[in-house]
Amino acid sequence: MSMTNFIKFTNDDIEGAAGTGIISTIDRDLDIKVTPFTSTNEKAPTHRVYAKSPRGHDIEVGGIWKKISAEQKAYYTLSIKRMGFNANLGRYPGQDDASVQAIIEWDPRD
Repeated sequence: MSMTNFIKFTNDDIEGAAGTGIISTIDRDLDIKVTPFTSTNEKAPTHRVYAKSPRGHDIEVGGIWKKISAEQKAYYTLSIKRMGFNANLGRYPGQDDASVQAIIEWDPRD
């Protein structure tokens, strides 16, 4: 299956796993790398998100945050501020590999 807008984590325990993926939009494709991030700040991200500069340097571009839904279920959001890009992580329809997370873009609320 050819996929865009996904992260392939090293295992299905997403919170502690590193990963790589791609974000495709109408005007760009970003190869991304995510690394776990530990902090005592409860509002800190669980991961830092990196993309490559034109000369090949890793540049931090965003983060992934763990959230709790109204139903008390954990889920993850991804944000890249410079692009105004916000997304939830989830599974593709019919997909059962929890280490592969679709990046499901959404518009921020005003």
